[in-house]
Amino acid sequence: MFNRKQVIYVNGFEKRTEEKKKKILEAAFELMNGDTDAGNITMEEIAKHANVGKATLFKYFGSKDNLIHEVFQDFINRLITDAKNIMAENKPFEETLIALSQNKIGLLDKISHPFYMRMMDFFTKKDADGLSLIMQKFDEVNYGMMLDLFHRGRKEGKVDLKYSDEFLILYFQTVVEGISKPHIYEKIAPYTEEWTEMLIKGIAPRKD
Repeated sequence: MFNRKQVIYVNGFEKRTEEKKKKILEAAFELMNGDTDAGNITMEEIAKHANVGKATLFKYFGSKDNLIHEVFQDFINRLITDAKNIMAENKPFEETLIALSQNKIGLLDKISHPFYMRMMDFFTKKDADGLSLIMQKFDEVNYGMMLDLFHRGRKEGKVDLKYSDEFLILYFQTVVEGISKPHIYEKIAPYTEEWTEMLIKGIAPRKD
């Protein structure tokens, strides 16, 4: 059992570790988010930019590839956290979907084209089961969140009752999987607002 002083020490150590890792991820992101391909950035450059020793990078991340992947994961996790916060505001269906879209546009505006392309290349690679990382993220995070949003839309009369939960989830999965293809995701980012509008109209009840 830990005594009180040991608990305080352990908690303080964990906090300092997380702060240092965050500092490294931010430094790596700043370097990767330029015109230089992430593969050409060295661990020495990242360590210097983060004001830490190179050994610290390997201690926390193991390799440059792992660090790069952590930067991509951190960016997507920010997108997910923002989406959860938007959902928690309990605004009307259309307003929420538009806010989610605008949040995504806002984050995409902050990253360079090379960063976006390399990140999407990482997230769209298939695993042994043929499932891309982006689809895994969709399954583990977005499933419940999207169901909540659809139920909200139905109550407001914005989602046609003829569409089942299963169909709506499959529809969104198809959209996500579709934009995971390189020749699509390279071109789709500027049209996020447009396809969000089409999506809203597509599942809305018909007006006779």
